[in-house]
Amino acid sequence: MALSWLILDFATELPGTYYPLYVQALGGTGATIGLIGAVEATSRGIVQIPGGYLADKYGRRWLIASMTFVAAFSRVFYIFAPTWGWILVGALLVGVTNIYGPALMAIVADSVPKEKRGMAYSIINLISSVSTTPAPLLAGVLYARMGLIPSMRLGYGVALIGLVAAAVMRLRLKETVVKPEKFNVGDLAATVPSSMRESIGVWRIVPRSAFIFFICNFVASFAIGLFQPVLILYVVNDLGVDPVALSYLMTAMFVTMIIVAIPSGKLIDKIGRKKPLIIAGVASIVWVPLLVWGDFLRLMLAMTLTGLLIVLFTSAGNTLFADLIPKEHRGKANGSLGFFSMIAMSAGQITGGWLYDNVNHQLPFWGEAIMMVPAILLIVFLIEEPEKAED
Repeated sequence: MALSWLILDFATELPGTYYPLYVQALGGTGATIGLIGAVEATSRGIVQIPGGYLADKYGRRWLIASMTFVAAFSRVFYIFAPTWGWILVGALLVGVTNIYGPALMAIVADSVPKEKRGMAYSIINLISSVSTTPAPLLAGVLYARMGLIPSMRLGYGVALIGLVAAAVMRLRLKETVVKPEKFNVGDLAATVPSSMRESIGVWRIVPRSAFIFFICNFVASFAIGLFQPVLILYVVNDLGVDPVALSYLMTAMFVTMIIVAIPSGKLIDKIGRKKPLIIAGVASIVWVPLLVWGDFLRLMLAMTLTGLLIVLFTSAGNTLFADLIPKEHRGKANGSLGFFSMIAMSAGQITGGWLYDNVNHQLPFWGEAIMMVPAILLIVFLIEEPEKAED
């Protein structure tokens, strides 16, 4: 899994550096980028609940490997896109392939000793950061030599090859579900309604803190969605940062993630999951004025804070969630969490893109800062770490 992540993250991040500029060059706007992001997030969200059910009933391995192959094929739409409409179709397919998301999270939680989970999730962040660190720099070199559209088409070609390689490696994963049932399409169609009921009803049988974390994640997902589609547009078009210099800023974020990954894992295992989550929430507010009124140095600091909060929130959040959820419910709980977080992010992206185009270019960023306040307060006052973590 670690090796496949290493390949996949580099391959997908290479074209990700200039993705908003690519959509803009194909005739898109801030609202268009928000729409595409919303379509991907919504399709990703819709498949999370059946994905969690499939992961618990039929096993994790087959779902992860097969959908990684389909994700590779989806990049064809990005490579040959003559207009942004093709990107929309590709994004829809990318979202659907994320039906394997709950299985991915579940197989990691299943495979790691509970006392080492903080370190494990931090190492996952480290792996992805190490692989993606050269991606923005290479994207900048390709942009400087080839121009935007040719370099992006090449980047998505590399992404396709990388995804195929990752899919082949994932065929060698070891199944962690004891006696998974044999997959049956007819049975799947009949059990989708029950999977929806069970995945939503899972919040009645898990600890209260798990449900509070679910609410926090929902709010944070909407907040992140507000600025996600317009971040690069703001930095390049509004702040006047050269696109090649943008690659340096993105690299700073990944370098930060490398530096803090191992210390963060040790911190999470030592002092618990809650305090790192609070630190990440505060960082998600502090970075906004640095970005909005950014020169190159302030933007560098903002991206450094972004790298820190990504590692802390992802590692501590995944660790806390794994601690709280029993193994037999992890697929369903991850599916439900993924479904509602993607719906929230979809709404945030549509809202953020519309605000950028029609109201104020800074408003999506200030909106994120405001939305993170209630999420932080919920973590501080209502989330309790379990005395004994689930296996």
